[in-house]
Amino acid sequence: MTIDDYSQLSPDLVIRAVESTGRISDARVMALNSYENRVYQIGIEDDKPLIAKFYRPARWQTAQILEEHQFCQALVAAELPVVAPIMQDEAQTLFEFEGYRFALFQRKGGQAPEAGDLEQLHRIGMLLGRVHAIGLQQDFVHRPRLTIERFLDYPARVIKSSFIPSSLSARYDAVISVIRSKIVALNMNQSVFIRSHGDCHLGNILWTRDDGPWLVDFDDCQSAPAIQDLWMLLTGSRHEQESQLAELLDGYTLFCDFDVRELVLIDGLRALRMIHYAGWLATRWTDPAFPKYFPWFNSESYWLQHVAELEQQCSLMDAPPLRWL
Repeated sequence: MTIDDYSQLSPDLVIRAVESTGRISDARVMALNSYENRVYQIGIEDDKPLIAKFYRPARWQTAQILEEHQFCQALVAAELPVVAPIMQDEAQTLFEFEGYRFALFQRKGGQAPEAGDLEQLHRIGMLLGRVHAIGLQQDFVHRPRLTIERFLDYPARVIKSSFIPSSLSARYDAVISVIRSKIVALNMNQSVFIRSHGDCHLGNILWTRDDGPWLVDFDDCQSAPAIQDLWMLLTGSRHEQESQLAELLDGYTLFCDFDVRELVLIDGLRALRMIHYAGWLATRWTDPAFPKYFPWFNSESYWLQHVAELEQQCSLMDAPPLRWL
């Protein structure tokens, strides 16, 4: 039986799914913050709790999920601090129960790194350099590639079809067209595309007192230029971002070379993320969790702000790229 939504995913089903892997639950189930997937902490009798991630139905093919797991396992095998799916019987990492696919993870404590902390960014850069050194060893076969079609064309079509107010439609079309032409001019496909985390923001890094940074949530791993895993960690003014970039890359290049020509892509990638994020919310708007947790979305004030931010980002794309000081 194939499931196409989360309507049948009850606490009882979650417990039974975990127990189908041979574990005995103590019936404690706690939902964790996650919108794209459903993630729970499950109590296990006479053992530590586990984290169960139920993949959004119909989003990824099984081969794509397994390739995500294989990448994580390769990083763990190289002794990198990555929270990877638990491997059962030395092979299985993906389970299925009553139409839902899920994976199990050890619970890992920690907190998000401090935004702009230069010492932490240096350590994170070292970790990402090690990740990319392994990412370069082979290509993804099934995971997607970062493209204008995925991150701009498709979400813009979804937004135009049912969401953007008619009063903003012409402005939206205009700014999308200009951003697209500017990104095409960047020739992103001339960069080396590698296996990457794909969504490497501070919320997907756990900072631990003893071990420093741990990477979590490879759900969006994809083939992308290396800079895709670096630029989201930069915050503040241009001067602050250049200082942060220097620390990241000084750590990164201890383990992996970096092509400085990729710095010109940063503002284009930021524009793509802004468009993609709005499109993601629009695509998921029929999921009851989204109106509940994103009540500000799809209001006229939201779209007015979104278009204005895209117009501002369009102007920023004309500025010189950040420098590696």
